[in-house]
Amino acid sequence: MLQLRPNCECCNRDLPNESTEARICTFECTFCSDCAETHLKNVCPNCSGELVRRPRRPAAALARNPASTERVFKPEGCAAKAA
Repeated sequence: MLQLRPNCECCNRDLPNESTEARICTFECTFCSDCAETHLKNVCPNCSGELVRRPRRPAAALARNPASTERVFKPEGCAAKAA
């Protein structure tokens, strides 16, 4: 089950479950669409995997299986890729 992490690892932007701006890799590293496209060129700085649109969990399923509240913020990973 996807964790649905709540924020972008690069800029710390909130990315709630309903956001269409969230991008993830196969390890669920999470980024906003702006950081993914502009800074990372759709490549995860952690694993070099492809960043794709994160699916949204339906409300009924979200009630039973809530999104993660654990924030991961690693701006140095994005800064290195942007250079």
